[in-house]
Amino acid sequence: MKASDFDKKFDDGEDIIEHLDLSNVKRPMQKTKRVNVDFPAWMLDSLDREANRVGVTRQSIIKVWLAERIENLHSHHLKHG
Repeated sequence: MKASDFDKKFDDGEDIIEHLDLSNVKRPMQKTKRVNVDFPAWMLDSLDREANRVGVTRQSIIKVWLAERIENLHSHHLKHG
């Protein structure tokens, strides 16, 4: 397929996934490492309630909240030197 044909399909909103070789795709900065963290029972209860409320797992809510906190710290440091 010519690049111009591929671009047109993409621009027209057509599904192009079948034209891609995803066998070696890597997501930068997404390598995972396992950690063990002990939380007090009350904190796990709160995490579970919030995770259930938004329909995600406990692990997901922890990762999202940590990512938000880290992003806020980076943003704050960039603004204030």
